[in-house]
Amino acid sequence: MTTRNTRDRWGGISQGLHWLIALLILVLGIVGLTMGELPRTPKYFWVYTAHKSLGITVLALVALRLGWRLYAGAPEPVPGTPTWQERIASATHWLLYALMFALPLSGWIYDSASGLRPFRWFGLIDVPKLVAPNPGARDISHAIHEWGFWLLIAVVVAHAGAALYHHLFQRDATLARMLPQGWLASPQKD
Repeated sequence: MTTRNTRDRWGGISQGLHWLIALLILVLGIVGLTMGELPRTPKYFWVYTAHKSLGITVLALVALRLGWRLYAGAPEPVPGTPTWQERIASATHWLLYALMFALPLSGWIYDSASGLRPFRWFGLIDVPKLVAPNPGARDISHAIHEWGFWLLIAVVVAHAGAALYHHLFQRDATLARMLPQGWLASPQKD
């Protein structure tokens, strides 16, 4: 497997970042939806700090992924894909990038504007505050973080649904080219 993207498929670095970020977002979503129900014990604060640390990690990985995409390019559209589908796919990818930046940044601003004590990324590095305590900024960033999450879920479901549609009904390589070669054979058209 090549690390660089080719005209036909995503390379190993793009694939690895794609699936790692997807997994971390899944974990962040599950934790984010359940952490408010935890009793206020030391575990509660550990879970919140882990959520924040994973969010900062996703922000860094998404920046790395975007940089890699700009450097390594993207595969050409699958042959036979209608132009309107190419445009929707491109818009969806850029919306995903925007949301993957907006969610961790809004969470970081929410944390900063809340006036909470500084936290350490996985207990190792002090994470600076982005803004001073501010109730207005806290409320706006919290709303962006919460509603942005639901929008991200909707866009991810559409993205995954389109990949499955291409694989199962269009019988093209859209899904297979984001997986290591040989993991999923591209179905042949009848």
